[in-house]
Amino acid sequence: MDLLGGLSRDELRFFPWIAAAVFALVAGLWRPRRFHWTALGSVLLFAALNAGAGIYVLSQFRDSRWSAGGEPPLTVPSFSGTPIVGQYLGPLDSALNGVVGGVNEFLAFKQALPIALDFLAVSGWALLLSFPLAIVAAVVSYAVARRRAADFEKYRATVDLLKEELEQVKRQISSGSVVDTALPAEGEVSNVRHRQTG
Repeated sequence: MDLLGGLSRDELRFFPWIAAAVFALVAGLWRPRRFHWTALGSVLLFAALNAGAGIYVLSQFRDSRWSAGGEPPLTVPSFSGTPIVGQYLGPLDSALNGVVGGVNEFLAFKQALPIALDFLAVSGWALLLSFPLAIVAAVVSYAVARRRAADFEKYRATVDLLKEELEQVKRQISSGSVVDTALPAEGEVSNVRHRQTG
């Protein structure tokens, strides 16, 4: 089943652009913090779709979409309808049809080849662009990972400090020193009352 059979040559040319843009938009909205990987994925998808379109054109080189404005296919006059000797020229008709069919296939391939090469060239340029994008994405991911590791170490140090303080509070509670420091002694209470009455 030919899923791309309904697309014209121009629509087939625009299809990778639209698909890559839709992918970038959806993935960018879904994971905005990983936009560097989204950009790389969009370029790789664009390259893959263009390469697929080039292979599709080569596999369907007999399609009339690629021969628009090109040389029309050759036709062979029929000799079998010739009076008197036509019945003897039937094998010549089939031989000529085979030769002209081969020539027409060669012409169709010749017309489809530049279109396929255009798709493959665009795919190659997209792959070349993907190399620096991959380096940028790796550098950004490394920087984000280092920042997260530093944040994790900071949180871990804070948790360790809080654990130590909690252990100190537990030791103070178990030894009763918190109660002694929190409540005034009995003589201090009587001195405070004496000052208030005096």
